[in-house]
Amino acid sequence: MTKPSKQLKTFPNPKKDRDYEINFDCPEFTYLCPMTGQPDFATIKIHCIPDKLCVELKSLELYLWSYRDEGVFHEDVTNRILDDLMKAIDPKFIEVTGDYYVRSGIRTVVNTKYEKSK
Repeated sequence: MTKPSKQLKTFPNPKKDRDYEINFDCPEFTYLCPMTGQPDFATIKIHCIPDKLCVELKSLELYLWSYRDEGVFHEDVTNRILDDLMKAIDPKFIEVTGDYYVRSGIRTVVNTKYEKSK
């Protein structure tokens, strides 16, 4: 049986001599509101230019799933996703955007990014 996991698996970049972009669109991200414990929803968008490693898709799915029962603030979880991906694949560039569903009449979008120094 497949279970959520915080482990991000990687594989060697098949074209490390070329810069190219990878985009992941995860429209079913679920987590808990840390204030009410109620489920909340978001679309997580990940845009990266890999260096030596790429993230394996199934492990990314299980990683995002691991937040389903965790109470987290929008700002924290978006930055945690960025930090964990940076540690796993050390990309040339990565941007994570959390587009959070309306809560109390307010829609929140959190954008965080990192770029390696050249």
